[in-house]
Amino acid sequence: MKRTVLRGLVAVLALAAVLLGLPVGGVASAVERPVVTLSDSQAGTGGTITVSGKGWPARTLLMVLVCGRATPARGVLGGTNSCANADGRAVTTDADGRFSRRLPVTEPPVPCPCVVHVATATGAKEKADAVFQVAGHPVEALPEETAGGRLSVLSDLRLEGSDGLLTWFGAPPRRTLVLTVGNAGTGSVRDPVFHVGTAHGVFAPQWDEHRWRGTIAPGRKARIELPVELSAGAHGDYTVSLKYGGKVVAEQPWRVGRPWGVTLFWLLLCVVVPTAVFRIGMAVVDRTRPPGQRPRRRPRQGRRPRHGRLTRPGGATERPPRPASTPAVLPWFSPDTGPGPAPHDDRPTSPTTPTGKGTP
Repeated sequence: MKRTVLRGLVAVLALAAVLLGLPVGGVASAVERPVVTLSDSQAGTGGTITVSGKGWPARTLLMVLVCGRATPARGVLGGTNSCANADGRAVTTDADGRFSRRLPVTEPPVPCPCVVHVATATGAKEKADAVFQVAGHPVEALPEETAGGRLSVLSDLRLEGSDGLLTWFGAPPRRTLVLTVGNAGTGSVRDPVFHVGTAHGVFAPQWDEHRWRGTIAPGRKARIELPVELSAGAHGDYTVSLKYGGKVVAEQPWRVGRPWGVTLFWLLLCVVVPTAVFRIGMAVVDRTRPPGQRPRRRPRQGRRPRHGRLTRPGGATERPPRPASTPAVLPWFSPDTGPGPAPHDDRPTSPTTPTGKGTP
């Protein structure tokens, strides 16, 4: 009887634990979050510390950086631009999601408060920060958080616009970043400041600050349009990121075509310039050649105009010489078949025959 009561009591407690979301005897356990620990909480430039972590995805590549203007509660306000990227280190977690890596201490490009920032480079996005003090580095207070209003992105980013003829010849590509945001807080948000970043390949994004003029009341939404511009001659795969309140809230890929007009210009330049240099060189050689070796030029022959005048090279004209007079020839006789002397008979003449009266 007692065993039955104990079993029923255990079943009731287990059911209550399940309903309340409490762990039951190792069957249910809290989800382990990524954790970062440091061997030292303070070190000077030139030193090294050991960074360890657990609770990370297995077999995942991580980036370890020293960043300024950051706290574990607010994150890295300036993004990777606030970190010492050149002295960062990469590490891969083991099968249990643990890692350990030596990290050189370098001053970040912005003042402290500083953290050691660890984030995934591949796979699902995870990050964690640990408080760290760089000895001798200046410290400044973080900007105050805006109380009341809280913006959230309600739509995907869109890049509107197209390239023109000048972009085909290397002009900076331009687009308009369009999105819809909503105020999920209890206060109004007036003239919010956004940061638009453009990244090419594996390089860190370059951030530009844009202030949107207007007020978003609680529970309202607004259409945000921000300009995006790349450098002249840019082409390839880019990523446009939007950051608000120190956090990246959205990203959009952007494939920029190659400016083929610039390539065509250089090809024509490679053909025209050598040809011009060759002709100039031949002209110089012709002028510097000794007089005896210069090729003789044939004198220009006069041309006969239509009206029977001969034009000399100097521009004077003269009548052509008239041919010698020839005897007129009848149209029905050739010069060698004209009428000649009468034919002459060279046969000997016989003596005249006497008539009958004069015969003796």
